[in-house]
Amino acid sequence: MSDCEHRPGVKEATLVVRNLRLTGVDNQNLETLQTDIVKLFGIDDVIYNEKSEVIDLTYDVSHINLENIEEVIRKHGADTHNDWWTYIKVNYYQFVDQNIKDNAKHQPHCCHKVPGTKTS
Repeated sequence: MSDCEHRPGVKEATLVVRNLRLTGVDNQNLETLQTDIVKLFGIDDVIYNEKSEVIDLTYDVSHINLENIEEVIRKHGADTHNDWWTYIKVNYYQFVDQNIKDNAKHQPHCCHKVPGTKTS
């Protein structure tokens, strides 16, 4: 898949897929919740499974992070599920997202130059 197959601004190299169990999602807030999340820059896809109460998010971590998405979820009266597994997943996702973002910004350098050559 190439960058052209994603929404504008979303790069394949920093694209992640996350799924979180939510509480407080009902028929009144589901549509506006999804619409507001899709409007965020860096979001590629949002799918909510009503049966399992899980939201599947695909986003570019160089533009947005999980905390920004959670703010939108809370704004609509919903929240991540309050169990230990969701807590572990959220913290793991945040750690990995930050690591990907940091690595995307990193400028590699090489110290193994031939002696006497100039480095630019």
